Amino acid sequence: QTQLVESGGGLVQPGGSLRLSCAASGFTLDNYAIGWFRQAPGKEREGVGCISASGGSTNYADSVKGRFTISRDNANNMLYLQMNSLQPEDTAVYYCAVTDYFSSCTQGNYEYWGQGTQVTVFS
Repeated sequence: QTQLVESGGGLVQPGGSLRLSCAASGFTLDNYAIGWFRQAPGKEREGVGCISASGGSTNYADSVKGRFTISRDNANNMLYLQMNSLQPEDTAVYYCAVTDYFSSCTQGNYEYWGQGTQVTVFS
């Protein structure tokens, strides 16, 4: 059974950091591009960033560029989102997702999704 399970969300003050993890099971990540998405209350889900199947190419939303980093550990079937300099506007439920496209940041191309983990940035 294909499954993605996020962890690592929580409460953090502005300027703080969190590292989200996403454990994949039921398939191997090697041939899948990975994306992280988020949905804030009352807003549509939006892309945070994505990494190609090879890991050689990453793209980020302008709002997180320079603060967030996506990485992958294919050997352990793990995905990560390192978030630094967090701000209240980063508050959202964060989702990891995979697509069998070699590289895509288009939300509609993503087939498998985790259940989401809440990140709340408050002062």
